[in-house]
Amino acid sequence: MKKVQLKDVKPYQAPKHFNMTALKLHGKEETGAQKFWMGLSHFLPQGGAEWDYDDSPLEKIYFVLEGEVTIKTKTEEFVLGPWDSIYIGPNEGRELINNTNKPASMLVVINYPD
Repeated sequence: MKKVQLKDVKPYQAPKHFNMTALKLHGKEETGAQKFWMGLSHFLPQGGAEWDYDDSPLEKIYFVLEGEVTIKTKTEEFVLGPWDSIYIGPNEGRELINNTNKPASMLVVINYPD
């Protein structure tokens, strides 16, 4: 068991993300979690993530804590507000944008590849 306090978490650079800060809360290095990792992402207005390819074998869950984010796939668009979440399966591409003038924060859970 390992407690994580936000004051001790360090930001990291998330590839293809812009106008945001990513904090890795749990993972192999942080707490010993072996199957998944969890992060906290803070998106400024117009911040987001570029298209992530369809060939990613990883599952993702986004849980919005505050603000609003828009998730786009090739065929659908989802607007998530506080306490909304979305599951993105393996090989599902997506892009993400905060289209508002308020910051948005969300938890991100992603499995480690086998």
